[in-house]
Amino acid sequence: MRADARARGRLSAERVVAAAAAVADRSGLAGVTMRSVGRELGVEAMSLYHHVGGKEELLDRLAGWLMAQIHAPDADGAWRAGLAARSHSARAVLGAHPWGLSLLESRRSPGAELLQGHEAVLACLRAGGFSVRLAGHAFAVLDAYVYGFVLAEQQLPFAPGEADGVLEEMAIPVDRFPALGEFASELIVGKDYAFGDEFAWGLELVLDGLEARLAEERGSARAPGPR
Repeated sequence: MRADARARGRLSAERVVAAAAAVADRSGLAGVTMRSVGRELGVEAMSLYHHVGGKEELLDRLAGWLMAQIHAPDADGAWRAGLAARSHSARAVLGAHPWGLSLLESRRSPGAELLQGHEAVLACLRAGGFSVRLAGHAFAVLDAYVYGFVLAEQQLPFAPGEADGVLEEMAIPVDRFPALGEFASELIVGKDYAFGDEFAWGLELVLDGLEARLAEERGSARAPGPR
């Protein structure tokens, strides 16, 4: 039996998606084609169509593959702990697969895994006492914070631990920008400052705000109406 025939015999939708992820990790999302994924698996591109309907379906499945790796919170009422864990997990997964940031929210035909990930977040918030509207606000602001932070990390012009050297290269004139100079001297120059450490602090700030809004909503619901 020829090698490519044996490879075709071992193919599955799961293997095709995993191969697409490997291609995307190396070449970005633009590098994911039926042909490139076929090469990754050692088969002709046509062999993949027995398992996925085409590139768009492959990208839908890839989004689901990515979402399945992000921690899904439980609907047990412990919304803050569940969504903190989910946020840290999302940051780690999206940081490991930079192409995922532009993929997750772009699919018009989301698969079960992607929908289940969204369902888990909303169910967690609703079980924690959030109204439908407040749960929607919370979901949006949490994703905006996580995705925005991940994007900022990916675009930084320095690696962790290199901020000090980059500031020296920039040679910021502190007489014109005293606040920047103060920030750099107090927190960065000669210190162990790491931008990534800001994630947990900012996340707690977001969660504090949501907790305060939840308390306000509950208080309004309990307040007696006019007599």
